[in-house]
Amino acid sequence: MSDAYQPDDGTGTDPATANTDPDVSADEYDPVEVFPTEGMDLRPGADSCYKCSTCDTECPVAEVNDEFPGPKFQGPEQWRLKRNEDTDIDDSVMKCSNCMRCDNVCPSSVPLSQMHNTARGLYVEERMDTLSVEYVRNRILSNYRTSAWLASKLPRTANVAMNFGPARWLMERTFGITAEREFPAFATQTFREWWTERGGARVPNHEKRVAYFHGCYSNYNTPEVGKALVRVFEHFGYQVLVPEQGCSGTPMFANGMLSDAKRHAETNVEGLVEAIGDGADVIASCTSCSMALRQEYPELFDLHGIEELAAHTYEALEYLRIHEDLEGALRESEVDPQSFAYHAPCHARNQGLATQAVELFDSIDGVTATDVGDSCSGISGTYGWKAENYDVSMAIGEEMFEHMADDEAEVGMTECPTCAMQMNHGTGYEIRHPLQVLEAALC
Repeated sequence: MSDAYQPDDGTGTDPATANTDPDVSADEYDPVEVFPTEGMDLRPGADSCYKCSTCDTECPVAEVNDEFPGPKFQGPEQWRLKRNEDTDIDDSVMKCSNCMRCDNVCPSSVPLSQMHNTARGLYVEERMDTLSVEYVRNRILSNYRTSAWLASKLPRTANVAMNFGPARWLMERTFGITAEREFPAFATQTFREWWTERGGARVPNHEKRVAYFHGCYSNYNTPEVGKALVRVFEHFGYQVLVPEQGCSGTPMFANGMLSDAKRHAETNVEGLVEAIGDGADVIASCTSCSMALRQEYPELFDLHGIEELAAHTYEALEYLRIHEDLEGALRESEVDPQSFAYHAPCHARNQGLATQAVELFDSIDGVTATDVGDSCSGISGTYGWKAENYDVSMAIGEEMFEHMADDEAEVGMTECPTCAMQMNHGTGYEIRHPLQVLEAALC
């Protein structure tokens, strides 16, 4: 029998130490709808826009695609137009990549990405034929967790089949999924299978607990990132909980599949609020996942405990930098000399985390991390997987590719799994997650 710590139940919840705060108690958890059934009305927020067009100048899609009208039109102007009941959502809203850079630069805090997400949801609901090829393709792409779960049952077979040339040609011709990219490999053991096999948490600590939101990609494709997170946090004495969870919803927001996203959000909020009630904060290894839990959930849904979840959610490195002397620990570490070309994902920039990896790795003797610029990678989740967006996606990423090529490093680093795909696709470099570098230095 393993000497691993055995949690009190499958999720690591310890009833003896459960928080009795009724706002976050799992026993009293009950999703509540408070918005009217017709949805949120963002028209008043549109009046805060004074048409400075700063958002348009920051939009990576508008920079390379003259036909895309930009975030000012997609957000406040469309909502102004909707004051006229006969005005439909413009179909160009489906060309927004959901990088959310416009949120960062708006001088009057117009809720641009919230407007875009809501407009996309309305467009899909009111104007898209659910039997159309585009709808079916977008539904498949945005529900990646379902495809990945099926592939995880026979991962080696799936890895061959998904990149079989004639199959890729057929996927592009029938569904518009570009054949230019190679599908990422599925792991032969998922993160959750590894977690169960090791017996769960190996550090019992009622005083220092974190609930890990691993997301779909770390579970099905890169479990080594999840394992690195567990080992690094256990190194600092944390008890890691791994609650039941669904997709963060990020690809669903980008494709206007808000009903699917809400269904997953209900699962995630329930499991993570229970962990918060048991004394944990929530951490994520993917910056898009932490962005969804922190910002997009409260903007788009109203579920009991959702504000509590947003307040307790952190990106993993961010959490360690706040609560531990991470730089001090790294100054005492030793690693083989390594250089990394680091890309800060757009969703990390939205959370104010653009410089943390470069600042952090300056503390490790032998490690050099160079920021390869503030451009978007261009892939934006499912956006760059659509055949009609592929060329735009690569044009957006060109600046990042050039900066990587100019840097002496031949290994890339980023927190976002789809940015990692784009970095590898554009340069051929191996890409690592910052948590893997931390694991090598500390564990």
